[in-house]
Amino acid sequence: MSPILVTGGAGYIGSHVVQQLVARGERVLVIDNLSSGFTDAVRGAELIIGEVGDRVLITRILSQNRVDAVLHFAAHTIVPESMSDPLKYYGNNTCSTRNLLASCVESGVRRFLFSSTAAVYGMTPGGVADEQTPTLPINPYGRSKLMSEAMLRDVSAIGAMRHVILRYFNVAGCDPLGRIGQSTPNATLLIKAVCECAVGKRESISIFGTDYDTPDGTGIRDYIHVEDLAAAHLRALDHLRADGESLTLNCGYGHGYSVREVVEAVERASGKSLNVIEKPRRDGDLPMLIARADQLRARLGWQPAHDDLDFIVATALAWERKLADRAAQPR
Repeated sequence: MSPILVTGGAGYIGSHVVQQLVARGERVLVIDNLSSGFTDAVRGAELIIGEVGDRVLITRILSQNRVDAVLHFAAHTIVPESMSDPLKYYGNNTCSTRNLLASCVESGVRRFLFSSTAAVYGMTPGGVADEQTPTLPINPYGRSKLMSEAMLRDVSAIGAMRHVILRYFNVAGCDPLGRIGQSTPNATLLIKAVCECAVGKRESISIFGTDYDTPDGTGIRDYIHVEDLAAAHLRALDHLRADGESLTLNCGYGHGYSVREVVEAVERASGKSLNVIEKPRRDGDLPMLIARADQLRARLGWQPAHDDLDFIVATALAWERKLADRAAQPR
């Protein structure tokens, strides 16, 4: 079987996908610049340190290894940062993706999986989005991803490749066996941040916005366990290998939890009361965003295994405790 190239495979989501691919016997090549990834997160795959936007390097990797498919995760993903430094996001998320696609076309890669985001939707009617919901992103992060989606569709339209675009909602949790997890410093994802507070890495946890039009006034998001999301990528790869058509699919559970509910779940799991500080809303945040993800199930036969907030939190907290123990060991 021909190898797969995973960009950003040393990062949080990419490493979980790589681990599942390796577990089923795939040969996987990972390219990562390690700006937010970690060498020890790449398990059972070959790691190449480099830039996704490097046309010469990528073309050589694809051609020399006769790569079967590309799974593209490498991106900047922090919404507030995209508001303050938009060109960083357009440069890395959009321009580098353009170079990657050019290398794929030149090398004859026929299958491409793209890590996109629910941020492409922006404000949605009732805070719910399906794949036909208009895409009106309200921050540069979402716009940078939407531009990449458009490029990928245009490349597919000329017959160069087929693709699956997976629009993630809020990814959380870690490998239940504790082998890998989310290790990004200064992470902004809510569940990780709250778990860091529970293990003493943060003195407090901030709630940004308590006056939204939601039952408890805090923002509501659709949280999907990273292992379920990774499994969706394997299903998408199988779909393309079976000559399936190009697809754009939401990845979520179809229901959500508020910020306060997440904090309460971490308090239950840790047995601690956390120091919560209420702050004003942040630019670019939405009151609610929930996936309609029926097509993911219908088109790929995907079924979630970990649709439970307490399980998601338990795996995330176990990983934070592991990181805390590692940091406390003498060097």
